[in-house]
Amino acid sequence: MAKQKRSWIEGPQIPGENDDPSAPGKWPGEKLGFPEKGEGALASVMRRLWGVVIDWLISWGLAAFINLFTDWLGDTATLTLIIFVILGVVSVWLFARTPGQAALGMGVARVDVPGTRVGFIRALLRTVLTAFLLPAVLVDSDGRGMHDRGTGTTVIHG
Repeated sequence: MAKQKRSWIEGPQIPGENDDPSAPGKWPGEKLGFPEKGEGALASVMRRLWGVVIDWLISWGLAAFINLFTDWLGDTATLTLIIFVILGVVSVWLFARTPGQAALGMGVARVDVPGTRVGFIRALLRTVLTAFLLPAVLVDSDGRGMHDRGTGTTVIHG
């Protein structure tokens, strides 16, 4: 059977790094070596989204409080983004999870070397890409955002 020709309207066909059209994974993360359910399984996109919302609300609250006393670092919106980035980098680097992820029982894990700490550079790059939002909402068949694929990380339960 010949492969059906795609129209330019459909856009490019971009497979995920772990996509295999002839044998897709039975669950998100199977081909990465993660379990289907329980601790160590990949977290859903919605669960990760709520984690980001919690982190953003924490950052916004801190920014609003700081702006009661000074506007040296900018308005509340600018300071919220600064705090969000600092919170994300430091917490993922030191604890492998942000406060929002911790509240929802998630954490950040390396895909390339399981059981190894994420590290400062990966945490920094991952958080900066998350702040741009677009890489975080573009996900592959495993539900990993482009920020996770670019840094060799994923968000898991546990």
